[in-house]
Amino acid sequence: MEKLHKINKMKFAVSEKDQFMEETTPMNQYELPSPEKKPEYVKSNFDHIAKAYDRFNDWNSFFLHRSWKNWVVKEALKESSDPKIAVDLCCGTGDITARLSRVKSFQSVTGIDFSENMLSYAKTKLILDNRVKLQVGDAMNLKSLKNDSVDILTMGFGLRNVSDLKKCLSEIKRVLKPGGVFVNLDVGRVRPKFLKYFADFYFFKIVPIFGYLLYGSKHEMFDYLPHSAKSYPDQENLKKILEELGFHSVRFTNFVFGNAVGHVAKK
Repeated sequence: MEKLHKINKMKFAVSEKDQFMEETTPMNQYELPSPEKKPEYVKSNFDHIAKAYDRFNDWNSFFLHRSWKNWVVKEALKESSDPKIAVDLCCGTGDITARLSRVKSFQSVTGIDFSENMLSYAKTKLILDNRVKLQVGDAMNLKSLKNDSVDILTMGFGLRNVSDLKKCLSEIKRVLKPGGVFVNLDVGRVRPKFLKYFADFYFFKIVPIFGYLLYGSKHEMFDYLPHSAKSYPDQENLKKILEELGFHSVRFTNFVFGNAVGHVAKK
């Protein structure tokens, strides 16, 4: 009987440990790629999920991303004086590029991304001509753009995907004209903090499921997209980084309690 009691006690201890592990294990065991592997990882996986990306954005933001992207263009124009050259960096499927292309006063609108499949979907939203074009490029090495050559540079949900954030921002500053405007839209940290648990549950547990359903099967990129926010600075720290790199008049606007954030900065 004493031996049986010990066995039952051990089972109970194991059961308690399992319960503790279940309660304290992170919501998703996904691990981010290393900085060295990140560029190729992001490029190849965006190529894979390109067909589902637009609907994924609609579903996970309840279509709100469309109004946020309108805000990007509106703020860029508000902060600029007679802009002629616009670049949409990490343009993906071209949502912001298309919005910029509808501004008739621009002499040139260029969408740049390193995923050729994403750009193939962007082409369906644009009338490509001498004024509007798409090109494959690296956000950390904008070799096709000269110093002080761009009036407006936008970025939508791309900055957190680069392997060296400061290098990317330095390249953006290099190509902007003095007085040029950078508008960045990406994830943020939820404010107030008591909403964080609910936001994290949605972001890490529900959002990937939307991706699986739309893609037609499980794909790790839909786990990467929410988890990439972990290594990305919050809205206050990104503002500080931009200022440290020499941008001025930096400000940000929170959307949906800070789930998404728009930053505006000038060179």
